[in-house]
Amino acid sequence: MEQNTLKRRGVGLTGLDKKQYFGGYTLFCPLTSDVAYLIDIEGNEVHSWKLPGRIGRHARILPNGNLAVNTLRPSSKTTSDGGPFPFPFFNKYGGGVMSELDPQGTVVRQFEDEFGHHDQHHFGDGRMLYTGLEPLSLEESAKVLGGVPGTEIDGITYADTINETDTNGNLIWQWRVSESLPRAEYPLQAHYTREHYPLINSVLPTRDGKHILASMRSVSAVVLIEKSTGNIVWKLGSEVLAQQHNATELENGNILIFDNGAYRSGESITYSRAIEVNPATKEIVWEYRDKSQMLYFFTPFMGSAQRLANGNTMLCESAFGRLFEVTPDGYVCWEYINPHFAPYPDAATAKLFPGESNALFRAYRYSKKELPWLEV
Repeated sequence: MEQNTLKRRGVGLTGLDKKQYFGGYTLFCPLTSDVAYLIDIEGNEVHSWKLPGRIGRHARILPNGNLAVNTLRPSSKTTSDGGPFPFPFFNKYGGGVMSELDPQGTVVRQFEDEFGHHDQHHFGDGRMLYTGLEPLSLEESAKVLGGVPGTEIDGITYADTINETDTNGNLIWQWRVSESLPRAEYPLQAHYTREHYPLINSVLPTRDGKHILASMRSVSAVVLIEKSTGNIVWKLGSEVLAQQHNATELENGNILIFDNGAYRSGESITYSRAIEVNPATKEIVWEYRDKSQMLYFFTPFMGSAQRLANGNTMLCESAFGRLFEVTPDGYVCWEYINPHFAPYPDAATAKLFPGESNALFRAYRYSKKELPWLEV
């Protein structure tokens, strides 16, 4: 009998309502592998890319049709502090090799930062916006509030940076947690380790180019950073969010967030949801959570939400490799379970996450016109 619970429940396409769905093609990258897959709405694989290494987090397709992807640095390389990674868990979500691949899989651009992790926004012309790390001093590490005592790395906490580079890889703008994040206003939540602060898991330039939208998981906050000053000019915190991911700006100016729900304040039941927030009022103007039972939709870490052109929203319930599309009124019109299971190939991550996994970090849906090279 199959002993993997997810496999036993069924994988691949599990449901489709052609009267309600958006259509198009879905891109996803199993976190245990070095392959990116593109499937049609029936769940059939129509294209794949062999990546330069195991996926760091995710991939997306650029307006020019190329694939933007972040992968792990080769294990033979060391970081500037002499180790293979700054701390063991970094090998799970580090993505220091940022590449652009053409549809045939040829690398046309590549940039590397040993401390790059989680999110990289490729502008499409070689410029990059991405999250990085820097070690704080012992003195500055001690000033980080909250978290589980004694979980630093030899007394050191690594703090996030947000970096923008030009087409040649030169740093042209940087925002540093060490300089710009008020410790008292952004304490680590009590259950979170102190090795990484505040764990920025998504960064995105706003459409006006004046701000950066950033999600900070371990302090449960989404913020807007003014580029010209480095000041945080807007914040949504743990009164609403619980270890969220993938904050994006919608065309109407609202902010769409995948709210994981781990250690949600004031509630004993854990559930994930997607919310659309009006930034002017901080009002939740749209929300999706499972209608039949909240516990049926929950991933304690990772996750994504993408608003589609027809008003539907595609969601990635990451820990279980579940992708599904919902209408504005919450009707599930498409569902697919990642069928690619494998153990993590490196010993450090396999020790933290033993056994087979079909987990995904994010997934994206594209229309046929966004994939002019695709022959189907």
